[in-house]
Amino acid sequence: MFIEPKRGRIHEQKTGWIEVVCGSMFSGKTEELIRRLKRAKIAKQKVEIFKPAIDVRYHEIDIVSHNQTAIRSTPVHTSEEILLMTSDCEVVGIDEAQFFDEGIVEVVNKLAENGKRVIIAGLDMDSRGIPFGPMPALMSIAEYVTKVHAICVVCGDIANYSYRKVPNEQQVMLGELDSYEARCRKCFHAG
Repeated sequence: MFIEPKRGRIHEQKTGWIEVVCGSMFSGKTEELIRRLKRAKIAKQKVEIFKPAIDVRYHEIDIVSHNQTAIRSTPVHTSEEILLMTSDCEVVGIDEAQFFDEGIVEVVNKLAENGKRVIIAGLDMDSRGIPFGPMPALMSIAEYVTKVHAICVVCGDIANYSYRKVPNEQQVMLGELDSYEARCRKCFHAG
């Protein structure tokens, strides 16, 4: 509980929550994350934004969507680092959550339990169509899950798969249109 400074009223601490925005590559996940974070800033909320340090595709520091919308972030190497930098904020944004270690689940739970709104964006499946890293666990603990879709480049239907166009067996391979394309279920499995 805390006492409201101006009126002296007693209030319970605000409950935090977790929002996950997921989908395939080119579906607008980062764009939606940026939109929500900018709205929080307009509302004069204190916002902290993080991304994995390995994601340097568009910018070393900023989170940048495929259509070049950007917002300043802090690159981190581990999920634990996020806890160290969020003590005085109200909203926490995390992009490319699939690249974080499994500790990200405990981190976002702690943030929400401390009254923070946590907004996460990430790929729900890898290029093999398998659930990606900590994303399934994050989706299961979230109060709100938004799945966004791309358009299949082969047939024009709704796409929810990230098809890798180049041979590479590693689960994590950073790339853009040169390496990946969005595909629907039928076109993804057709190869």
